[in-house]
Amino acid sequence: MNRVSRGIDRIEVTFDDEHLVANAGLLLVSTLAVRLGIEEIVNATLRLVGRVGGALPGRKVLTLVHAIVAGGSHIDHADVLRSGATQSVLAHRVMAPSTLGTFLRAFTFGHVRQLEAVVGKVLERAWAAGARPGAARLVIDVDSTVCEVAGADKAGAAFGYTKVLGYHPLLATRSDTGEVLHARMRCGSANTARGTKRFVEELTARVRRAGASGEIVMRFDSGFWSNRTIETLGRLDVRYTMAVKAGNVAVARAVGAIDESAWVDIDYTPDGVAQVAECDYKGRRLIVRRTRLTDTAQARLWPDWRHHAFLTDLDGETVAIDAFQRHHAVVELAIRDLKEGAGLGHVPSGHFFANGAWLCCAVLAHNLIRWSATLGQPRSPLELIVARTVRTRLVAVPGRLVNRSGTPTLCGPRHWPWAQLFTRRLACLRALPMVPI
Repeated sequence: MNRVSRGIDRIEVTFDDEHLVANAGLLLVSTLAVRLGIEEIVNATLRLVGRVGGALPGRKVLTLVHAIVAGGSHIDHADVLRSGATQSVLAHRVMAPSTLGTFLRAFTFGHVRQLEAVVGKVLERAWAAGARPGAARLVIDVDSTVCEVAGADKAGAAFGYTKVLGYHPLLATRSDTGEVLHARMRCGSANTARGTKRFVEELTARVRRAGASGEIVMRFDSGFWSNRTIETLGRLDVRYTMAVKAGNVAVARAVGAIDESAWVDIDYTPDGVAQVAECDYKGRRLIVRRTRLTDTAQARLWPDWRHHAFLTDLDGETVAIDAFQRHHAVVELAIRDLKEGAGLGHVPSGHFFANGAWLCCAVLAHNLIRWSATLGQPRSPLELIVARTVRTRLVAVPGRLVNRSGTPTLCGPRHWPWAQLFTRRLACLRALPMVPI
């Protein structure tokens, strides 16, 4: 141990190599950003004319997005893009953190909506490049989350139903890929269903513009239960499954009227048993799942059935639709990935609309990570894309940018385990056609 320790202690450290690239895999994401024309979309859509920090919004948004892709969660983490030759693998000038902070503080409510529109236009182009569901069923999970903050200087942060100080954004994710299709920042005191009707209308229009020509199904938990939302979904020709709140007297009465012979056993955990049945509730299909423990010791504490019910307009067998609704839980994986892998674990500004813009940048980064790993090649429906895994394998590649006979060459480390994957992905992304501006 002493011999090894002395060897380690002999290593000297200097930070003076201008040709090193800390996150060489940003070349993949930047290539895709160019193919999708993101900088041009931002410049054409986001109008911050006359506001301090509002010039050249495209390169500022992309600086934030690439910093988040590289693992940044704070505005000053953008400095990692200004080190060594990292800027050379990006297709835009990297802006300073102080400039980015001024830029975000220039946002108003309307400007955040413009940046939301950018997310929608980028989605259209990515789907046109091969990511769209086409005529296949598109399953969308709508949910909310809590972004915890510290301190009293965050405008709009409040204590909500979780008793946690923070914001309460609304999110819609694509079930099979984990892409975030729409997102909206809300103050921390907003109830779960606030703004859902407008959100669903915008979401439906966005995915149809992007090329979703088949059946659209949205899944909601009980916090979104609203007759108004159900009526909106019917008007938009969107199918749904929507959990109902526990303790509702009318629902309990309907469930209590179900005949015992109607309950069907389903697979459940080894220490529990579950059954499903259905009934009519005010002219709508109500599917109920009841569960209880079978372990002798635990069953003494909870001997009764616990009921979980949801409304739906889907056709099919009760057991299959119940399993479909339970799969709504995958939205939590996408939300966790957005927080842990795409910068939403920290909300950086004291300005509410600046944080709304940060959410849009996080959504762009989240989706670009997924598209960089999958676009242009067949994908297994069981393949789970996790931002940390993509970052480890493809983005956080150390490299050196050198000139070989007049050709800029990015040299990665020998024996990199995912070198072939990197070169395949780069070839796929470069083969995508440039989107006409």
